[in-house]
Amino acid sequence: MKAYVFPGQGSQFPGMGKELYESNEKARELFDRADEILGFKITEIMFGEEAEPLKATNVTQPAVFLHSVITALCSDLPRPDAVSGHSLGEFSALVASGALGFEDALRLVAVRASAMQKCCESVPGTMAAILACPQEVVEQACADTEGVVVAANYNCEGQIVISGEAEAVAKACELLKERGAKRAVQLPVGGAFHSPLMEPARQELAEAIEATPFNTPECPIYQNVDALPHTDPEEIKANLLMQLTSSVRWTQTVRNMVADGCTDFLEIGPGNVLQGLVKKTAPDVNVEGLS
Repeated sequence: MKAYVFPGQGSQFPGMGKELYESNEKARELFDRADEILGFKITEIMFGEEAEPLKATNVTQPAVFLHSVITALCSDLPRPDAVSGHSLGEFSALVASGALGFEDALRLVAVRASAMQKCCESVPGTMAAILACPQEVVEQACADTEGVVVAANYNCEGQIVISGEAEAVAKACELLKERGAKRAVQLPVGGAFHSPLMEPARQELAEAIEATPFNTPECPIYQNVDALPHTDPEEIKANLLMQLTSSVRWTQTVRNMVADGCTDFLEIGPGNVLQGLVKKTAPDVNVEGLS
């Protein structure tokens, strides 16, 4: 069984999508339409040589989405048996599965990115990567720390990202090092993604999701909040919304996809982060990339 997986924020790079734009007429049409929908020339930022303009959440998210989805739509790929995406990548997966149209998904991504950017500016927060520390130890340390700090991304065995208030994250990092974590490294991010601090963004996204038509996908989508396959549009919408303030259960997602018969994974989009995470979680599967 073939599984397509799609990366999230952090996989962006200067010049992303430029070669595809210049070589593929369909890609040009989609990128130009994206500029119209977003109301600004995101292509100029994506195709440029500077990394800094790509870092703002309200630019990064649509940029990664566009690179992933347009790559998929302009490739002669067989229909997948299952799809999934890491955080933002879940929107790309929904387009690949037929659950969302390109334009509707891009509009939702724009709302999500803008709402999350506002959260980052009004409620300061941060994230940190915890390496070589058991899941239960990380979760307990978060529970033992005063303030808001939670396990946000279960990326692979031995790599969990925590998220929350800056002071609480720093305290949790110190506690985890005392409890045996090999490393606890604060990440250069603008906010506390996948934590309760994203609640205002979740409320803003709720209206947009409710007003957007979702189809029954052509294959199951394994969603971040529970790592399980879904095909019911109402369940998909609810999970997509919950994702903003809930953990990304990527390790569990990969394990469940493999248990359900997925043997070939293709990461579609910028970078190769998911290829590495899939390989660490399921060493025996075939993993490739398309960017």
